[in-house]
Amino acid sequence: MALKKQRTATKQNKSKVFIVDDHPIVREGLVALIDQENNLKVCGQADDAYDALKSIDKLKPDVVIVDISLKGSNGIELTKSIRAQYPALPVIVFSFHDESLYAERALRAGASAYLTKKAESEKILKAIRTVLNGELYVSDELSKKLLHKIIGDKTGKTITPIDNFSDREFEVFRLIGQGYRAAEAAKQLHLSSKTIETYRERIKRKLGLGDSSELLRYAIKWSRNHETE
Repeated sequence: MALKKQRTATKQNKSKVFIVDDHPIVREGLVALIDQENNLKVCGQADDAYDALKSIDKLKPDVVIVDISLKGSNGIELTKSIRAQYPALPVIVFSFHDESLYAERALRAGASAYLTKKAESEKILKAIRTVLNGELYVSDELSKKLLHKIIGDKTGKTITPIDNFSDREFEVFRLIGQGYRAAEAAKQLHLSSKTIETYRERIKRKLGLGDSSELLRYAIKWSRNHETE
């Protein structure tokens, strides 16, 4: 009887993890990894931001794992929404994208950790436990980069105009590089075509480009050099 009570208590004390990713195979892999741990369990899943927010409100997870690329939205905007509604709920951004593209944006949006999908299983579990303890989890490389920013970058690395894009400008820029037209980008980001055109003008000014064809060539070249998903 005592053993049965102990097992019940252990099950009840498991921290609940909610997963938001539009790749079923990724969700399945995370579920298999997390559910084998004695003190963790996956309490729910979603493949888009709308369903995620509804389920988070209902299931009350202890930590949320969010992909960057989602149906009709992106993980940065979802992270902002989660932190606005649940300030104490830690978010781990988990993405195919290299951390040089999104990690700082994710942290500014309120994420407690950033992991690439190339990360080893041990690092994923360590990140979950770290943020559950109220701490941030980043790679050693990113930690050094952020420290350089705080004390003054001594590496001589040049900050590009793209680093100064707002999150929305960056998303529009990425979609341009992937060949999206204004109307298609508007549908993808749930914005009007007029708003997309406004962002395109801002992007051109920040890059010092004269017309849309220059912007398209620049964005496509950047995308080929940086996108890995």
